[in-house]
Amino acid sequence: METYPGEGISLLERVKIQCELLIPLLRGLREEMGEEKANELVYKSLRSHLRDHYQMLADSKPGSGKEKWAALTEELLVTIGDDVEIEHLRDGPEALDLDVVGCRYAQYFLRIGEPELGSILTCELDNHTVSISNNEVTLVRSKTIMKGDSKCEFRYGFRKK
Repeated sequence: METYPGEGISLLERVKIQCELLIPLLRGLREEMGEEKANELVYKSLRSHLRDHYQMLADSKPGSGKEKWAALTEELLVTIGDDVEIEHLRDGPEALDLDVVGCRYAQYFLRIGEPELGSILTCELDNHTVSISNNEVTLVRSKTIMKGDSKCEFRYGFRKK
């Protein structure tokens, strides 16, 4: 099963292609419905779709929740490539701590004035991969570049089930 359609296209390029359609649609809905209602409708729909998509991908993977998380994360990192700069702080059996100190996704979405959309299409993917782990993986992320911080903090915890 192909996890990420568009073989050979980075996640950033896919997101930019999606935005060619999403942003005019979102802006048109904002004009018709008002910003709050339009954002609520579109953001809720995107979150639901992405959550369901990641659950479907997880269901196709063998292994424990942590193994499914690891497999999806590895596949996602391949599509991300060098579009993020990661500093590894700790990598052990109970935790993985890292910081993203450079992010082309945040640069793009901040430049076009759509950081919330960027968070949904990119940052929240990490939450979806964690949610398929059957509570074997947790994520605490108190800072993100997309929301104006200097880095994204990723603090993963691993539990045995």
